[in-house]
Amino acid sequence: MGSPLAIVQSWQAAASKPDIDRLIELSDPNIEIVGPRGSGFGHQLLRDWVARAGLKMTTLQAFVHDSLVVVEQQAFWHNVETGEKVSESIIASQFVVENERVKQFARYDNLETAFKQSGLNLADEVKLGT
Repeated sequence: MGSPLAIVQSWQAAASKPDIDRLIELSDPNIEIVGPRGSGFGHQLLRDWVARAGLKMTTLQAFVHDSLVVVEQQAFWHNVETGEKVSESIIASQFVVENERVKQFARYDNLETAFKQSGLNLADEVKLGT
């Protein structure tokens, strides 16, 4: 399939559509999802999260080291029933990719926190589109 960054970009595209079948295909069966309210595991939690989140993400910057990917994103939350935009923010997400699947997805309020949690830094930046 490709590099960890390519897998993360495909995962984010599937989550933003949402394309649940593609998202599940790109996710480890025991994926860990970490958010502001804690963490949990598995495809069912992922399905539930996507169904209620109404989240669409656009990557602004990407940082990669081995199987670890951190992306800074413009995030838009929409009402899942009406499609109306509820809020937007710049956030950061950390992904662990193993065996060409996302094993962990963690959302943080900012890039600085994602760097602290991941150990990555600005030197790990990968130019998008190259």
